[in-house]
Amino acid sequence: MKNFSSLFIVSLLSGATTLGAYKLFVDPDTTILNDTKTLITTASDSSYSRPVGLSSSVLDFTEAAEKTVHSVVHVKNVTYRTVNDPVLQYFYGYKSEQRQTQVGTGSGVIISEDGYIVTNNHVIKDASDIEITLNNNKVYKAKLIGTDSKMDVALLKIDADEKLSYSVFADSDQIKVGEWVLAVGNPYNLNSTVTAGIISAKARNLDNNSIQSFIQTDAAVNPGNSGGALVNTNGELIGINTMISSQTGSYVGYSFAVPSNICRKIIEDIMEYGNVQRAILGVEGGELNLKASQELGIAQSSGFYINKVNKNTGAEKAGLQKGDVITNIDNQKIDSYADMARVINTKRPNDPVKVGYIRGNKQYAVSVILSKTEAMTAAFKGISLENLDATDKKRFNTPFGVKISDINNPNLAPYYDELKGNVILKVDNQKATDVETVSSILQNKAENQSIRLEMINKSGQILRIII
Repeated sequence: MKNFSSLFIVSLLSGATTLGAYKLFVDPDTTILNDTKTLITTASDSSYSRPVGLSSSVLDFTEAAEKTVHSVVHVKNVTYRTVNDPVLQYFYGYKSEQRQTQVGTGSGVIISEDGYIVTNNHVIKDASDIEITLNNNKVYKAKLIGTDSKMDVALLKIDADEKLSYSVFADSDQIKVGEWVLAVGNPYNLNSTVTAGIISAKARNLDNNSIQSFIQTDAAVNPGNSGGALVNTNGELIGINTMISSQTGSYVGYSFAVPSNICRKIIEDIMEYGNVQRAILGVEGGELNLKASQELGIAQSSGFYINKVNKNTGAEKAGLQKGDVITNIDNQKIDSYADMARVINTKRPNDPVKVGYIRGNKQYAVSVILSKTEAMTAAFKGISLENLDATDKKRFNTPFGVKISDINNPNLAPYYDELKGNVILKVDNQKATDVETVSSILQNKAENQSIRLEMINKSGQILRIII
């Protein structure tokens, strides 16, 4: 009997131990306290995502969709143009003018209860009238507040008779590849359409000379959804859908969005300054890979290789040199020009950034004061160029162009006073948008090739010269 009692007690203790171990390590309802690892990560107040997975119990986008659909609007762009009937003009000798109406459509996102709306610049480009249709089918005329064509962002305003539902901005720097997202648009007055996907990549640059840095997603985005919202699973705005990559013009698996941090900075600039305060680090170069590193004879196979430091910029003043490899900016990893653009595009001139770089085999860090884009200069055939500032644009009544700041070409010396200060509008019939664009055009020109310039002089006259 005594042996039986001992055996019973041992069995009871073994069972209790087994049950406790099961509850501790297997039971999903168990919470572990005072441990560095937890079963579920609790998001902070500044969270950017809800926990989701493939299980039907957590794969639920209804809350995010409900938050977003009422803040996404339909944008109608109406343009008017006058055309002549060439037949009547040819046979009868008089002009028959007709007014034609063209309509374009897209989407937009309400970002404040008093009616500010963000969309793509290409959605409202050249619009004579802009019309907004809310998700409840109310229609309003919109006013264009400002645009940034380079980043394809535009800010509109409507005066509604009610407080509007709006989307809140999340921190797009916190998004992760593989994270679930929703693309919400309002195309062709179909009311809001919602598609789901994941973040496919960050900091995508589709043009080597572009300053853009896109979020790539596989959420279906089709024509008409441009300007719509890309939101996380909390329904918070992480991007503005702007384009797809497709040979047919329809969605085939690749879509891109302007990150919310960049978009928010552009909007704040437009509202506060009337234009975008774009900053530059002041370096040129390219991203490293194994082949490029071998050709350059350096050990690093990742990072941004500095091939040139622009004069009178923060990079030059901070001591950065050709051959340095930038590895991080403000503790954010830098592997490409798009990575740099993603960070720099959220900054303004005179903002400080901490740049980590490798010189030789040693790691360094330096504080760089960002410069204005107007500090960018270029020179070709003895002509020095600089970007226009706001005063120049107003004076010459042009939204683009580059100014001749100096002339060192002996052949042009007799025309120094006549040419200095003029604004070049076109180089070989291509728009001289800014110094970066002009530099890109001139890179493809041989030294002995002639170049055709179209410019506006200080008296407002259009001049065309060949040099």
